[in-house]
Amino acid sequence: MTNSNVNLAILAALSPALYISANTAVAQDNTEAETEAAERIQVVGSRLSYRTATDGSAPVDIISGDDLAASGITETARALQYAVPSFNFPSSSITDGSDAVRPASLRGLSPDHTLVLINGKRRHSSALVHLNGTTGRGSSNVDLNAIPISAIKRIEVLRDGASALYGSDAIAGVINIVLKDQSEGGSITANGGQTYEGDGEQYKVHGNTGFLIGDAGSLTLAAEYHHKNKTNRAGLDPRQQYPLIDGELDPREETFNRLNHHVGDASFENKALFANFKLPVGDSSQIYAFAGYSDRTSQSGAFYRRALDNRNLLEVYPDGFLPLLSPETQDVSLTGGYKFRVGEWDVDASAGMGSSEFQYRLENSLNASLGPTTPTEFDAGTLKMEETNASIDFSRFIPFVNNSDLAVAFGVSYRENAYEITAGDEASYINGEYDGRPAGSQGFTGFKPESEVDESRDNIGIYAEVENMLTSQFQWGAAIRYEDYSDFGSNTSWKLSGRYDFTDSFAVRATANTGFRAPSVQQIYFTNISTLFINRDGVLVPEQSGTFNNISPVAQSLELGALQPEESQSFSFGFVWRGNDDLTLTVDAFRIAIDDRIILSSSLVPDDSPAVADALAQAGADNARFFINAVDTTTQGVDVVLTKDFQLTYGDLRTQLAYGYNKTEIDGVNLPQILDGLEGKLFDGVERTRMTRSVPRNSGSLAFTHSINDFETRLAFNYFGDYVLENNSGLQTTFSGKWITDLSLRYQATDSVNVSIGVQNLFDEYPDEQDPSNQFNGIFIYPNTNAPFGFNGGYYFAELTYSF
Repeated sequence: MTNSNVNLAILAALSPALYISANTAVAQDNTEAETEAAERIQVVGSRLSYRTATDGSAPVDIISGDDLAASGITETARALQYAVPSFNFPSSSITDGSDAVRPASLRGLSPDHTLVLINGKRRHSSALVHLNGTTGRGSSNVDLNAIPISAIKRIEVLRDGASALYGSDAIAGVINIVLKDQSEGGSITANGGQTYEGDGEQYKVHGNTGFLIGDAGSLTLAAEYHHKNKTNRAGLDPRQQYPLIDGELDPREETFNRLNHHVGDASFENKALFANFKLPVGDSSQIYAFAGYSDRTSQSGAFYRRALDNRNLLEVYPDGFLPLLSPETQDVSLTGGYKFRVGEWDVDASAGMGSSEFQYRLENSLNASLGPTTPTEFDAGTLKMEETNASIDFSRFIPFVNNSDLAVAFGVSYRENAYEITAGDEASYINGEYDGRPAGSQGFTGFKPESEVDESRDNIGIYAEVENMLTSQFQWGAAIRYEDYSDFGSNTSWKLSGRYDFTDSFAVRATANTGFRAPSVQQIYFTNISTLFINRDGVLVPEQSGTFNNISPVAQSLELGALQPEESQSFSFGFVWRGNDDLTLTVDAFRIAIDDRIILSSSLVPDDSPAVADALAQAGADNARFFINAVDTTTQGVDVVLTKDFQLTYGDLRTQLAYGYNKTEIDGVNLPQILDGLEGKLFDGVERTRMTRSVPRNSGSLAFTHSINDFETRLAFNYFGDYVLENNSGLQTTFSGKWITDLSLRYQATDSVNVSIGVQNLFDEYPDEQDPSNQFNGIFIYPNTNAPFGFNGGYYFAELTYSF
C-alpha cells in the first residue's frame, strides 16, 4: 500500500478533534469492527476521511444505539449519562420549566458549552432558559430527550474544544448523534416498568424501519410514544393548614392529607418521529435529508398553597391547592443537502432549520387578585427559538512533503437565530386588586405584554483546516475559524493537534485550541417582569421584580453594555496504549480556561447602591437581575477509559472501566465600574458553589457484558462522586458519593424476538438527606436540584423487541 493510500485510510486520525476510544462500541468481532471503522467518515472533528479505532489526537467516546437501548433506560440523555462518566444529567424538582427540559453538561461546564450535532449538522437549542437553582442556571441547552433512542445509530462524544471547526458553543466538547440509515428491516420495542415504591410507572413503544429508495438509496423512519407517571419523595407537611376557628384549630387538620407537595420526577407524555434519507446520484453525488418532530406535555408541581395562605381563595380551594405547571414543548427540525465533486474537490452544500417552542401552562391554579371568579387554568405565555443554518464545505487531498498527502478543507456557513416571547392570557398576570391579594397565576406568573420580544441575529463563519500524516509515526493538524456576528462583532478561533506513535502499541497525543461561545439569543432578549408581594414588617407590599435583558433601560442605566462572547483557551495531553487480546487504555488530561462567563445575577435592590437605586427608579422597578459577563474560571481534569474482551470457556465477556475527574475554580469576578463592591451580591456564595461544586468531580463506571448462546447478561456499577450545595443562608451541604448498580438479562427467544428484564439502581440507593434546616419543614428530604442520579430509588423493567 502506498503512503498516499495509507493516509486516505486513516487520515481522520490527524483531526484536531478526534479519537475513537475503545468504548462500548468496540465490543464486536474483527469483521464487524472493520466494517464499523470503514463507516466512520461522519465522526465528529473531521470533515475529511476515514478513521480506525484509537487513531486520533483527542478523545471521543462512541456509544452505539444498541448499547443505549440495552441499558433499559428510556431517556436519551439519561442513557448517555450512564455511558459517558464526564456527561452530567442531574434530576430536579420544583424548578419551573427545568422540570420539563432538564440541563445536561459535559466536563463540569455549563450546558451551553457543549455543541450538539445530528449527522454532523448543528442542532438547535431549547427555547427554555434555566432560571432556578439547577446546574447551568441562566443557560439554555439542546433537549436530547427530544431525539428518540430508536432513531439513533450511535452517539459520538468529543471531549475536546472544537470551536475552530464548528464555531460557537463547542468549548467543553461536541456530541454528534448519527441517525439510523438502514434500507430494509427494522424493529419494534415495548418497554414498561416502575420504581420499587410503586410510582413512576411508565411504558414506551418505539421502533424503526428502513426502505430501499431506488437502487442504493434509503429512507429510515423511527417513531416513539412514551408515557411516564410522576414520582414523589416529598415528606409530610406538618404545618397548620387552615385558618383558626374562634382561636382553635380547624378539625380538618386531623384528616388533611399532608403529602401535599410533589417532589420528584415530572409526569410526561412524549411523541416523536424522525426520518433519515439518502439517495446516490451518479457515481460521486448524493442527496440527503433528515428531519425530526417531538411533542411533549409534562406536569410538575410548585409549592403547595395552604388554605390559610394569602395566595389562596377559600371560595375556590377550601383545602388549599398545589399549582401544576403543565408546559407543552415542541421541537421541529429539517436539514437537507447535496454532496458532489468539482474536479478534485468534494463539496457538501446543506441548509437546515430548527425550532423549539415552550408554552407555559398552569392547571389547578388561580389568580387571587381576581377574586372568586378567577380562572383555574392559564396560558402563561410562550417562548420560541428558531435557528436557520446554511453551509458549503470543500475538501480534497493535495500531494505534500515526504510523499504524504495534505488534507485540506475550507467552508463558509451562515446562521440566523430568532427569539420570541409571547405574553400569556391577561388573567395570568393582571392585578385585579381583590382584597389586596397577590397578582398573577400561582405557580408561575404569566409573561406580560412588556416582556414580549421578537428579535433575531445572524452570523457568518469562514474556516480552514489542514491535516497530515507526515510519517508513519507523526501526524498533525491545524484549523482556524473566523465568525462575524450582527450584534457583538467578530471572533477568531484556532486549533493545533499532534500525535506520535512510539510503537504499534503506544502513542501520545495533544491538542491546544481557543474557543468561544456567543451569548445566546435567549440570554440577550429574555425578560420576565412580575408583580411580587413581599413581606415588609408584616405588611405585603407589591414590587415590580424580574429578569431584565441587557437592552432594557435599567441595564443601560447601570452601564452593563451588550453581552460579549465567552472565550476559552484549552489544552489536552494524553496517551493511548493498545495491548494484547483487545486490551485498550486511554488517559487524557485537560485544562480549560474561560474568560467572561455569562451568569444570571442575583437580584439587585435600591439599598445596594445609589447607582442601583437611580437605575431602578428610572425603570419603575423595585428589584432586578440580569445576564452579565462576570466570571473567569479554570476547569482541569482527566478522563480514563480501559476496555478488554475475554474469550471464556463459557461465552464471551466484554469489560469496560471509565473514569472522569473535573475541578472548576473561579479565577476572578469582573463587573462594570458602576457596580464595584457588589461582587458578593451579584455572584454570591450560592452561585459560586453551584458553578464549582454542584456537579460531582469524580464519576465512573465499571461494566461487564457476558454473552453465551442466546443469553446476554449486563452488570454495571456506576459511581457518582460527592457534590456540594449551598443555601441562601450560606450553609453548605456535602452529599456523599454513591454507587448505583444496574443488572439486566436478555434472551434471544427466536431470530426475531428477544426479551429483556432488568433492574436499575438494584440496591435502592438514595442521595444523602438534606440538613434539617434545608428540608422546608421536613418536606424536602432529598436535594430537589442537581441530584446526579435522581432521588427515585430502585426501578425494575421488562422489554420485548421484535426485529424484522
